Amino acid sequence: MRKNLHGRFDFILLVFSLFLILSAVTRTILLIKSIDMLDISPIELIQIYLVGAFFDFAAASYLVIPFIIYLLLIPQKFFGHIIHKYITFTFLYLLLFALVFYSFSEWFFWDEFGVRFNFIAVDYLVYTTEVIGNIKESFPIGILISIIAIIAAVFFYVIYKLGYIDNILKDEKGFRLRLKPAVFYMMLPTIFSIGVSQDLINISQNQYINELGKSGLYSLFAAFRNNSLDYDSFYAKEDEKEIFSNLKDTLSTKNSVFVHPKDNDIVRQIANKGEEKDYNVMILMVESLSGKFLESLNGQKGLTPNLDAIAKKSLFFSNFYATGTRTVRGMEAVTLSIPPTPGRSIVKRPDNHGMFSSGFIFKNKGYETKFIYGGHGYFDNMNEFFSNNGFDIVDRTDFTDEEDTFHTVWGVCDEDLLNKTLKEADASYKAHKPFMNFIMTTSNHRPYDYPDGKIDIPSHTGRDGAVKYTDYAIGDFLAKAKKKPWFKNTIFVIVADHCASSAGKSELPLDKYHIPMIIYAPQIIKPQVISKIASQIDIMPTLFGILNWSYESKFYGKDILDNSFEERAFVGTYQKLGLYKDNILTILSPGKKIESYKVLKNDVFNTQYKKTSTDQHTKLEAISYYQGASTLHKKRLDRYDN
Repeated sequence: MRKNLHGRFDFILLVFSLFLILSAVTRTILLIKSIDMLDISPIELIQIYLVGAFFDFAAASYLVIPFIIYLLLIPQKFFGHIIHKYITFTFLYLLLFALVFYSFSEWFFWDEFGVRFNFIAVDYLVYTTEVIGNIKESFPIGILISIIAIIAAVFFYVIYKLGYIDNILKDEKGFRLRLKPAVFYMMLPTIFSIGVSQDLINISQNQYINELGKSGLYSLFAAFRNNSLDYDSFYAKEDEKEIFSNLKDTLSTKNSVFVHPKDNDIVRQIANKGEEKDYNVMILMVESLSGKFLESLNGQKGLTPNLDAIAKKSLFFSNFYATGTRTVRGMEAVTLSIPPTPGRSIVKRPDNHGMFSSGFIFKNKGYETKFIYGGHGYFDNMNEFFSNNGFDIVDRTDFTDEEDTFHTVWGVCDEDLLNKTLKEADASYKAHKPFMNFIMTTSNHRPYDYPDGKIDIPSHTGRDGAVKYTDYAIGDFLAKAKKKPWFKNTIFVIVADHCASSAGKSELPLDKYHIPMIIYAPQIIKPQVISKIASQIDIMPTLFGILNWSYESKFYGKDILDNSFEERAFVGTYQKLGLYKDNILTILSPGKKIESYKVLKNDVFNTQYKKTSTDQHTKLEAISYYQGASTLHKKRLDRYDN
């Protein structure tokens, strides 16, 4: 074995080497898995590995920080001791195990989301009970851990036979000589933190190629840093007065009057003539129900026979879009009627009490309002959000043993959830109260487990089975509801929270936001297919239009059924903010970037874009929506005043 050049700090070089090797192997495996989606050129292939290696090196510079401190401070007397040798061997094996485990985790995250570690992974790290439980229920953990342990052991054996660690432990440099390499290595993460932008990974119009050029660990560090994104600091802006003047023009309707015409806000009074209705409302938000699962949206056949049948008897919205890729984004959009703001959803922010919520509007109209969830509502801060924005909570803690016949770590099965919902509706009816229930399902979520014997696809065999089971549960729920005395006076809204996958070749692939939306009330509403482009923020204003209510509004959404409704949809991630209108998708990104794409093809399976210039009107409109929403939230002008 050669004489070491850096003494004990050769261990840092070893960590860098191992991380870079495993990351390159992981990148290659992910590339092979996604080869059908890449359309890759030789230059782009080279860029993937060069840019990827650069970010892997940057990630490793963060990873080695605790090792640098340890190697600098541990006294020489103990460093060369036999006990420390065995401690080092033990720790080396644990490190190898962790690195291999990380590579396996990257594979499973890519398989689920089609991206490297990002903001979703940060969120999941917070809820270890649900996430670890989901992993246990979804994968053969014992076998996977054994494979990881064997791979780590092979790496360890090679390093041991090379005598690399023995050579490092012979170092006898004093503290002053150790200080120089320690300072050098500690400078690296500082340099990367200040001088490196993730924009370097934008090497292609194909998002899969860009994702492969990322380092999962570096992206995780970046997501931690960008947990909150200030709009004014990162996005294109216009004069605030001009923004709100433009917003007022955009949000104005024939039945609305702005309360403060000269102020920078959007408060307006909605006035409808005639008698207000007190129909009950059931909003059923279905986990991961992509448009591609419904035959009625020209999607797959045979997965949703009940929903396809219901759609024919309902107001069926065929061009409807989720605002985001997470459940909390869907909840935020529906209950608050606002476009997504950068960073995390308002549902997950600490300062989210007393928002201008539809829950308060229903409550002040005399309704009982409940958020009904089959899981534990502390997940994703849901209980905290709903309980402080006009809803009472019914979650898994409120289910008796008899009511919980089947569950996964995410919650009770959808049949149990919807049977509980029927009981809650019965209780409100008995109390002579109109009700609005917001129900969130969980069965269409990995591990895709559900009760046996309900459908023709065995449990725990994949997403298709979970979709078909959820469809079965909804059909069963509505069949039981028809027998209830409150059914004829109830409006059922069935909508997805988001699609099953957000990954695509483009930055914001519209097919990954295209979801079903159904308003079903056979004794109240005539069936009709509505082909207007709209999104989740329009649900509440549309419902209030059906109810013929007059109310004060701070909503961004509008009544889709109004003849003057101007078609558009909002789609986004925690960084990218999109406005889809007039066949153009305009995207606002950090770095104050604005890009527009002409939509060449758009169905529930695929979206094709062509980059185009952004005209001034489109630019102002996109900025007005998103800067306006962020400004109102920052100034706390999106609160319920009554």
